[in-house]
Amino acid sequence: MRDRGAMLTGALVVFVILFPIGFLLHAAPRFPGSMTGSLIGISGAVLMLIALLYVPLKRFPRLHEMVTRRVSDRTLLTVHVYAGVLGPTLGVVHAAHKYDSPLGVTLTGVMVLVVISGYVGRFLLAQIARAVRGRKGDLALLRTAFAETGTGDAPLPVTNVPREGGVNASARLLALVEPTAALSPIVHPGKQRLRLVGAIADTEYAIRSEEAANRSLGASLVAHIIFAILLAALLILHIWSGLYYGLRWL
Repeated sequence: MRDRGAMLTGALVVFVILFPIGFLLHAAPRFPGSMTGSLIGISGAVLMLIALLYVPLKRFPRLHEMVTRRVSDRTLLTVHVYAGVLGPTLGVVHAAHKYDSPLGVTLTGVMVLVVISGYVGRFLLAQIARAVRGRKGDLALLRTAFAETGTGDAPLPVTNVPREGGVNASARLLALVEPTAALSPIVHPGKQRLRLVGAIADTEYAIRSEEAANRSLGASLVAHIIFAILLAALLILHIWSGLYYGLRWL
């Protein structure tokens, strides 16, 4: 279920990014002000405002505590993610490639930036964090195996390998050191220590690279908050201008 949600979110993110480019081929100037277009725009605006509520909820401890007494953090984040993707999706459909005003163009651009920065922060950073945790577990296994080989010249029995979550991790360790050794009940001596040193070095390098990428992408969270605040201001201004100049279908 979680994988399906991630796939759906990713598909909507791609749609929000690519759909505005369609103005090169198509435009429906009357659709945004029509009844159908207006209802789609109102629905998108409501969803975006709901998603924007997550920012003050996370930044003000007292407000966060009051809300989380009735709604869990996980539920709040889920609502934020789906509303934050569905809202801009309806928003770009509402625009119908009609980009003839600075406010509309800016609002659409900020919506796209909010979606991209949010997706990077929510999914890509989470995947990197999981990858780093997995590699650190591999590194612990490799270091344990290297320490075992220092006790003598005997091969490393698989029964000496630590267990992860109640499951023996020997096959995983053997695959890390030498994939072809995974079918053998022991890691043979000789080049054993050299292979372990190489595997440890490769794993440490991968961890450092992924942590560096994690720090670099971490700036997307700050950008996401800034873009979200700007989106709120532009969205309120867009709603006000629509009400001020009137809705054609009323």
